[in-house]
Amino acid sequence: MSGKYPHGVIGTSYHANKHTELAALSAAVIDYAQERIRLAPPLDKPLTEAELIESVGQTITPGGLGGAEAMRIFAEDLAPTCLSTDHPRYLSFIPCAPSDAASLFDVVVGASSIYGGSWLEGAGAVYAENLALRWLADLAGMPATAGGVFTPGGTVGNLSALVAARHTARRTARDGVRPNILVATEGAHSSIKSAADVMDAEFAGVAVDSAGRLTGERLRPVLLERGPENVFAVVATAGTTNFGIIDDLVSVAEVCREFGIWFHVDGAYGGAGLAAPSIRDRYAGIEHADSFIVDPHKWLFAPYDCCALLYRDPAEARAAHTQKAGYLDVLTEAPEWNPTDYSIGLTRRARGLPFWFSLTVNGTDAYAAALEHTLSIARFAEEEVARRPYLELVRHRDLTVIVFRRRGWEAADYHRWSDGMLADEFAFVVPTTHDGETLARFAIVNPETSIGDIRAILDTMA
Repeated sequence: MSGKYPHGVIGTSYHANKHTELAALSAAVIDYAQERIRLAPPLDKPLTEAELIESVGQTITPGGLGGAEAMRIFAEDLAPTCLSTDHPRYLSFIPCAPSDAASLFDVVVGASSIYGGSWLEGAGAVYAENLALRWLADLAGMPATAGGVFTPGGTVGNLSALVAARHTARRTARDGVRPNILVATEGAHSSIKSAADVMDAEFAGVAVDSAGRLTGERLRPVLLERGPENVFAVVATAGTTNFGIIDDLVSVAEVCREFGIWFHVDGAYGGAGLAAPSIRDRYAGIEHADSFIVDPHKWLFAPYDCCALLYRDPAEARAAHTQKAGYLDVLTEAPEWNPTDYSIGLTRRARGLPFWFSLTVNGTDAYAAALEHTLSIARFAEEEVARRPYLELVRHRDLTVIVFRRRGWEAADYHRWSDGMLADEFAFVVPTTHDGETLARFAIVNPETSIGDIRAILDTMA
């Protein structure tokens, strides 16, 4: 293996010229990474398992294939079957478009063997991550005492926040009451119902208003029906995945305060818009959240995987999540900030560092400008759909998600259109469904997506 290990400990490829081999492998890896960042990303397309078995076959062997061959297999055979989520015409799901600085620093994080779970083992990394978390907390108007952790993604972030919410509710409940109901709309992200399943909690749905939002007016009767004392959290959404809808956070927060219920805001996608001055007012009420998540790997230009989870009162989260064991006493009894005390899991990568590095390199003004640019492209896409007679908007956008129909098309037509563009490696735009209807959907978070890209894709529907 590399010169880090003596012969016979791991593998059998150690030999006298190990440093030369390591240098060559390092150069190949770095060259690939630099080229991938420097050049326009290919869209690529998937292959079936049978096709990969035929083209790649077995790669893990007793003697190893060597660095050059392993890198060739990845670059020539495997990478081209992985879609580039940072391609400007990748408009499905919620794309990921990391900045150059974030992508490059992700290599540094991987090479540094940093453990990001405790201050003792990663003080500098934890400090830097906390600076990035503080910026987000300030955007949301959370108090100076707020804090949190970067988790692998919004699913874990939401689950961790809701575990803390239930722990707090049960600790403060009157005798004989064990709150176990989670309240949200049917339009909330799938991870909310998943969290309820994992926690063996009951999910109570709230009907949305005519604009598709959770409101205090719709929330109140559900709480009264179920008994506010039995509810441990209400989840509002700041930018739904399917439509980008922001709930009425002001009225929801007011009702939660009235009944003393934990108010969680899922801003995995849309929370990034807090950094865009033109739409900041749409998030009024988020400052009252007891917990809040946003995924920088979505609309804040960080690489996978990176969810920022913030708590108004981190002590409540620490009480719910700190793991106790004799070998951990040196950490749990220390006064320093240990990220693993604030979410599910113990071992953690310092996944917030590439985001911190990009913020530090580029500055927050550049982030605001990039967000405003994507909003302008989304505005153009909405106007272009409305302008074309064969297309029709389903609803006006809130953020950068545009959902529309192609007049006269059935579900099969949408899928044929989507599959054809991917087969040609032209664009990746998968259909969505709403109220039983198949529709087209753009999610625009990449500053490299252009007016020309939007026009070209819409032209294929004519």
